[in-house]
Amino acid sequence: MLLNVHSYYSLRYGTLSLDKLIENVIHFGYDTLVLTDINNSAASIDFIMKTKEAGIRGLAGMEFREDGFLRYIGIAKNERGFKELNDWMTYLNAEKKTCGYHAPIFEEVFIVYPFGAVKTEELGEREYIGVANDNLNTIALQNPELWQYYVVWHPITFGFEEEELHRQLRAIDFNILISQLDDRKCAKATDFFIEKNKLLECFSAFPVLIENTQRLLETCSFSFDFKGTKTKKTFTGNKEDDKKLLEQYALEGFATRYESYNIEAKERLAKELRIIDELHFSSYFLITDDICRYARSRGFHYVGRGSGANSIVAYCLRITEVCPVTLDLYFERFLNPKRKSPPDFDIDFSWKDRDSIYTYIFNRYQTTHTALMGAMSTFKDRSILRELGKIYGLPKPDIDRLIREPGNLLNENEVVNKVMSTYTKLQDFPNQRTIHASGVLISEEPLTCYSALDYPPKGLPTVQYDMYVAEDIGFEKFDILSQRGLGHIKDCCELVFANTGIRITSENPKRFFEDPEIATRLKNADTVGCFYIESPAMRQLISKLQCDDYLTLVAASSIIRPGVASSGMMQTYIERHHNPEKVSYLHPVFKEQLEETYGVMVYQEDVMKIGHHFGGLDLADADVLRRMMSGKYRNKNHLKEIEEKYFSYCKNKGYPQEIASEVWRQMESFAGYSFNKAHSASFAVESYQSLYLKTYYPLEFIVSVLNNYGGFYSREVYINEAKRAGGIIELPCVNNSQFQTSLQEKKVYLGFDVLLNLEERLTKSFLEERFENGEYVGLEDFLERTDVGLEQAVILIRCGAFRFLEKEKKNLLWEVHLLWRKKQKRDTSYVTSLFAVKPKEFKLPALQTNVLEDIYDEVELLGFPVSGTFFDLAKSNYRGNVVVSDLIKLKGQQVRIVAYLVTYKTVKTKTGKYMKFGTFIDCKGRLFDTVHFPQSLQRYPLTSNGLFLIEGRVVVDYSSPSVEVQKCGRMPLKADPRSE
Repeated sequence: MLLNVHSYYSLRYGTLSLDKLIENVIHFGYDTLVLTDINNSAASIDFIMKTKEAGIRGLAGMEFREDGFLRYIGIAKNERGFKELNDWMTYLNAEKKTCGYHAPIFEEVFIVYPFGAVKTEELGEREYIGVANDNLNTIALQNPELWQYYVVWHPITFGFEEEELHRQLRAIDFNILISQLDDRKCAKATDFFIEKNKLLECFSAFPVLIENTQRLLETCSFSFDFKGTKTKKTFTGNKEDDKKLLEQYALEGFATRYESYNIEAKERLAKELRIIDELHFSSYFLITDDICRYARSRGFHYVGRGSGANSIVAYCLRITEVCPVTLDLYFERFLNPKRKSPPDFDIDFSWKDRDSIYTYIFNRYQTTHTALMGAMSTFKDRSILRELGKIYGLPKPDIDRLIREPGNLLNENEVVNKVMSTYTKLQDFPNQRTIHASGVLISEEPLTCYSALDYPPKGLPTVQYDMYVAEDIGFEKFDILSQRGLGHIKDCCELVFANTGIRITSENPKRFFEDPEIATRLKNADTVGCFYIESPAMRQLISKLQCDDYLTLVAASSIIRPGVASSGMMQTYIERHHNPEKVSYLHPVFKEQLEETYGVMVYQEDVMKIGHHFGGLDLADADVLRRMMSGKYRNKNHLKEIEEKYFSYCKNKGYPQEIASEVWRQMESFAGYSFNKAHSASFAVESYQSLYLKTYYPLEFIVSVLNNYGGFYSREVYINEAKRAGGIIELPCVNNSQFQTSLQEKKVYLGFDVLLNLEERLTKSFLEERFENGEYVGLEDFLERTDVGLEQAVILIRCGAFRFLEKEKKNLLWEVHLLWRKKQKRDTSYVTSLFAVKPKEFKLPALQTNVLEDIYDEVELLGFPVSGTFFDLAKSNYRGNVVVSDLIKLKGQQVRIVAYLVTYKTVKTKTGKYMKFGTFIDCKGRLFDTVHFPQSLQRYPLTSNGLFLIEGRVVVDYSSPSVEVQKCGRMPLKADPRSE
């Protein structure tokens, strides 16, 4: 009888999860229901799977609404009907159209219109009118012959006593006060489950409606193959040809990666190729290889990482740059017969290149079979309070106070109580469909067989379900990621070639691992701008480890993860790294398998190693164990079986019970936060590529960082790095600068993109004019040849873009206003003179100028000074009694230092109080780190960038100095002379 059921995937409308729906269906005596979420089928496949497991009949449909009003309900007769519904919704999304009052003609879909929406004579084949309980009095007065067109219509939207939650969701959806809600756009108060017998009793006087409804449901059947792969099954069109082509490519790559006598690598390659073929993954490897070959043909830098880097086949195909033999990486971590969810490759591209890769993939593999992976954003913490606060009319300051100071007595009122009573109910509710950060699906069948497609602002079709559903139904996604670090590398190589003619490559990164200059830079943590190793926490860790080699950096890339640090294992690793001879191993197997990491399970592969070598699990089971423990395995029924197998093996081996239990505890705790070693190794490769460029081409590298809009830090930090590398920083100039930052020998000309309020369109137009007709000879020439308005011209003058005229800025500001008035009076149609006209010289009085004015102009227009530094703005010349280079020698001593705050991180202590970690630059341009414990932070807050006097104690932890702050305060600054 349930033809029109909503889950909470009817976003901001339904309140019931799929599990809650099924629980209610069984509880209230139903055996069949149709999921008809509003304008989407995001949950349909997952719903079918769950109802099958629960032993009830789940059917798929969709409810079509327009501006909040119900138009009609589609019920799929079978899988073909489901595709028809998805095709229709996909068309509406792609064309930005509404569904209309009447459904299109479907072949395998039943349509149900709400009572009163259409007349019976307008109904087509397989079309009905839904009759609700409150419509029965009306149809009782009609000719009974009309009843053949009617079906029982009892929508389900919320659980018992959840109508208020539904109305709150509707108000959030329309962004209005709950008191302003239009009842017609809400569900009826009766749209919840009632006993099946009670529902049948309501319609007992109209048996034909019950018969029609039962016949409709019995006609529908929805079977779905949840086991077979849904990804494109062949690359060449034939599985045998796929196998041969993959083997050919792998052997060709093997010849460039390994010596012919490397028997271990040959055997590993043969084994992997056999498993790949047996598990029908040849096509997946070949498609990934095809994407990478295209990238190389376009000169795009990329990094293959993730568990795919555990494969020697991937290494031979140049999908990855990590040798799994050298690093002892298990292929089973990526692919094994017992792995229930499909693996995927993670391929990173420059943020500038990823759209081109998308274009290639969608053209190559057809848009009907290719889509971005969907994702679901949920209501979380602050967003719940803000949304609920708004619909109840709470002013923004009150909402802010509720979020920031939940214990404040002013929060104790009726409205806040209402908000807080709903808070837990909305936690983790689906809120909006969005796009997965990187996933791409390439399907054997059209993707509308599985869901409708959304067309978000990016314009590429996107499936409506998330990665978990994709895994469950047999999709192997392709992760096409974007990162700025690769843009740094690519642009730097191009800049070096343009400036020097030297063609460098960051390929074959092994050569960087042995370079002493790179090792020294790494050991000194001089890594600002370098991918993954520039953050304060990472620089501190590198310094503490005195890291100067690849394997240590691989480990550092893993133990920096929050879980490792908070568990204390990062500190344990550092201590053991400096004193390996003092390491006590829990069992000889730990020394044999984890000596490289001093007995610490740093990587996910370490959990597999111990599970396999100590606990007797085969590698496939060990990988399943790792996935289950890390929370990435949805079906956990297998875990108990593996646990029993583990302890049985330990008992047979004669291990003491306490040791077996401790090892299991360690695996269980480590798996939740440990990092994939192949992932860390791939990150470390890219870090070395960045280090190589920063070491030998520092200015080109920093310019490339600036032009890819930085990394961890703000622009001023990278400009500071350019100064430290010997660069002469030049403000934007209308004759020398480009839109982005450029390099002319040692001169770093900042691009016009650094100016905060300069219009990009106008900037590019005056640069194009300069390129076509030559440099500007004066201010009047510039104004005559461009469309730059007075306000934009003033910005250019104030930032020093006309300093080649060797005139004071104040004089130029007078001049531009006079010229602008003159230009406005002339005919607006400007005709270029046949002969150059000497610009008119304006006689102006001598105007006083001050370098402080320039600095304040630059801070306002760029966000940071170039003509000087923030230290030049300080009223006092006092810079403290130390500089950063002194700290390493002053362990335990009190120091005072004046420094500029560039970033900070807030963390919560175990007692619930807040502390901060700061990063500052001293007057010599050197970075250092500070610690602000709760007591100090409360008295001396750290809230925004600025110049501070810091007083504290020097702490040196394994060669890494920092200042434990006891007092700090902002330095008084000189006033802008123009404001006096």
